Amino acid sequence: MRGLAAAILGRKIVRAETRRKDLRWPLPDRMPARLAGARVESLQRAAKYMLAKLSSGETLIMHLGMTGNFRIADSPDEREKRDKHDHVLFDLDDGVCIVYSDPRRFGMMDLVETENAMSHRLLRCLGPDPLGNEFHEDFLQQELSRRNTTVKQALLDQRVVAGLGNIYACESLWRAGISPLRKAGRVSSRRVSALTRSIREILVEAIEAGGSSLRDYRAADGGLGYFQHRFQVYGRESKPCRTHLCLGTVRRTVQSGRSSFHCRDCQR
Repeated sequence: MRGLAAAILGRKIVRAETRRKDLRWPLPDRMPARLAGARVESLQRAAKYMLAKLSSGETLIMHLGMTGNFRIADSPDEREKRDKHDHVLFDLDDGVCIVYSDPRRFGMMDLVETENAMSHRLLRCLGPDPLGNEFHEDFLQQELSRRNTTVKQALLDQRVVAGLGNIYACESLWRAGISPLRKAGRVSSRRVSALTRSIREILVEAIEAGGSSLRDYRAADGGLGYFQHRFQVYGRESKPCRTHLCLGTVRRTVQSGRSSFHCRDCQR
């Protein structure tokens, strides 16, 4: 969102093009016509969604899915480049073209009235943002105590923590010394406090590093994220644990179809 905001905030969309009718779900009706002439007044984030408030009174809701990315084409050569995975294009009034590319088409876009944006079916049940004031240890303790799942599964429930993904849940649990296999309701208040801090710290560090580029992820300027070079457990199966003085190794388990990585020696 930071990279996209630098190019799109305050700019008018002079033309929009959709090269297919759907991504993960069908694109909005008459999307190019509804976007043409609208100015982007603000760009904000809600969990993993981006919301572009438009001068037309509508808000464009966007999600990158697993492989989606925005590309800023700000030179003649870049504007002429076309890829079979480029599905949505926005021509701005300064000559820049914003290209949305998504090889697996798990992303989404929708247009809704701005006053109803947070009531959208994908946004209305979201929990607090982990970097906001509403996310604190008392809240997390209460949410974990009422769930009969593992703590890792609870953290991936967007009604508990909005926007926390699999990688950062693994890393946060490692930093807090909590096993992803522990029942959510059996995490002590002391450990919940450590977990709350860890989640905030991990996300701030990841954002500053530009995210994690594993396969397809690119920032809006085409650059890679670098947080994958700081992984302590994720993707490090059978490698030594990096906790100070720990002699354990990282293990991989599967929880609800997602890989979990942890050290059985120091994560309890």
